[in-house]
Amino acid sequence: MNWEENHEVLGAKNTRLVIMARKMLIDGELDKSGQEEQHYDFDLFVIGAGSGGVRAGRFSAQYGAKVAICELPFHPISSELSGGVGGTCVIRGCVPKKILVYGAAYGPELEDARNYGWEVNERVNFNWKKLLHKKTEEIVRLNGIYKRLLSNAGVKLFEGEGRVIGPNEVEVIQLDGTKISYSAKHILIATGSRAHRPGIPGQELAITSDEALSLEELPKRVVILGGGYIAVEFASIWRGMGATVDLCFRKELPLRGFDDEMRAAVARNLEGRGITMHPCTTLTKFEKTEDGIKVHTDHGEVILADVVLFATGRLPNTKRLNLDAVGVELDKMQAVKVDEYSRTNVPSIWAIGDVTNRMNLTPVALMEGTCFAKTVFGGKPTKPDYLHIPCAVFCIPPLSVVGLSEEQAIEQVNGEVSVYTSTFNPMKNTISGRQEKSVMKLLVEAETDKVLGASMCGPDAPEIMQGIAIALKCGATKEQFDSTVGIHPSAAEEFVTMRSETRRVSSNKPKTNL
Repeated sequence: MNWEENHEVLGAKNTRLVIMARKMLIDGELDKSGQEEQHYDFDLFVIGAGSGGVRAGRFSAQYGAKVAICELPFHPISSELSGGVGGTCVIRGCVPKKILVYGAAYGPELEDARNYGWEVNERVNFNWKKLLHKKTEEIVRLNGIYKRLLSNAGVKLFEGEGRVIGPNEVEVIQLDGTKISYSAKHILIATGSRAHRPGIPGQELAITSDEALSLEELPKRVVILGGGYIAVEFASIWRGMGATVDLCFRKELPLRGFDDEMRAAVARNLEGRGITMHPCTTLTKFEKTEDGIKVHTDHGEVILADVVLFATGRLPNTKRLNLDAVGVELDKMQAVKVDEYSRTNVPSIWAIGDVTNRMNLTPVALMEGTCFAKTVFGGKPTKPDYLHIPCAVFCIPPLSVVGLSEEQAIEQVNGEVSVYTSTFNPMKNTISGRQEKSVMKLLVEAETDKVLGASMCGPDAPEIMQGIAIALKCGATKEQFDSTVGIHPSAAEEFVTMRSETRRVSSNKPKTNL
């Protein structure tokens, strides 16, 4: 063997040694390298086959790991004994919700069509049961696709309830009640979250988003408690389908945590579409009557409803996992505590997705699952990156944002922030006659010209914001936005034509308490 060949062989050996050392570090075995490796049934056992769990299981298998995953049997409405491969997003969350949003949007669109020359009859019937059936067909189809994804990746699927009974042992309670335990080198908790039900007298008369997506009859009168994503989305859905909707929330504006200016825009649009807003309001009691559910507010109001929806947040699904018995630490919300790599205080147990209560979005769970697989089985320790994650609220019209809100920029930026805004009537509305403004916003660090945040409330906002997110991820400046040629005529071009600064703010400005 000549010198070059010898050098190449040594280089390859060194590379393998580095990869092995890195993997051993992640596995927590660097100090046990001389010991014989213990045999396990699986390299990885995943509890929960939602978006994050499926992604982590598939990608780990692609790295050569022997992987198993367990999930509760399929049902559109979740419970302690039902779930389904695909998880909340696919079965009773993002996907069915978006289908209903599409369905609800047709009502106002048909009204708008008249000024575009469409002779629409005064009475247009809406068949809720037909939409519900098509929605159920779609989530059943997606449930099958997720199962095939696991099968094609070589992941073993168990149907039943999984619980941790040791640092390297999972027990699966099968559908007939029998229990089988499996050993695994690594255990991943990916059980997601469940809807929260506040303890209001008569709370058994209310429903959560799970049931709202599967109601047998379309309600005519709805009261919604909550001001977050789910509340404003279902308010838009039911209003678009013709129901009267009362939206009750504790703050002055809905969507706490979003940019105040955009929250105000959403509130105006919801009101403009006929939703009755009840700010600074909570509910105190529900009573069943012959005329429907009598809903009492803390202001002494009484509202009659066919359906009351709790949209009051979600809680991590950790109750039945037996985690305290094996010493896995939980926070005060009962979410699994993890480090930057999604590892718990028990070295062989990891957790991703909503069960960790970090950033509870489906694409974030997918990212965390990918990073987990790279870290544990890919030989490449990778931390999830939570910077510049875009998100959308699918009210009608939708809100979408990426980066900082104005309030966050004021708090975090050491210096001045330039605010650029544009409020306009979308071109489509000039013909339809709909009085509904779109609002766009850019936040720019004055000293560096770097774009810190972008927001939009208006038609197609999520589709536009996905592209803006790439620009922010790449560190784009306002000058680069300004030098980009727009697509005309489009709403999106406003983001590259906002030349004039609306205002300049800094950290010495008073903070709002909306």
